[in-house]
Amino acid sequence: MIDTNVLLVSIAPQSSYHWLYQSILKNEIEVYVTNEMLTEYMEIIAKKLCEATANFVLRTLLELENVHPTVVYFHTNFIINDPDDNKFVDCAFACGADFLISNDKHFRILKTVEFPVIPIVTFEEFEAVFKG
Repeated sequence: MIDTNVLLVSIAPQSSYHWLYQSILKNEIEVYVTNEMLTEYMEIIAKKLCEATANFVLRTLLELENVHPTVVYFHTNFIINDPDDNKFVDCAFACGADFLISNDKHFRILKTVEFPVIPIVTFEEFEAVFKG
């Protein structure tokens, strides 16, 4: 699971996060997405970069065999301060994600939740695990 803030900064080739986007393209990382997540990716990438880049990234993600559309049947509502972030938590729960990668402080609440366990990591923590 990749939060929008992490995906966004991994797209640009000059970014120190770009290895993550490249790892997705190389089928080294399994990614699970919902329609809500894809919509947010599209909106934020178009707003922060440009619409052409957003279209390209979304089309690319949807064509990759390691990017899996996911349907959510249960809503956790753990993130009260930014309820829109719950779409990532719900997808992580639905697919049994190994990690939910986000540098957004709102996700820290997941570290206090005993069940279901949703493993939240920052980009830097994920990088250490992935490259280590």
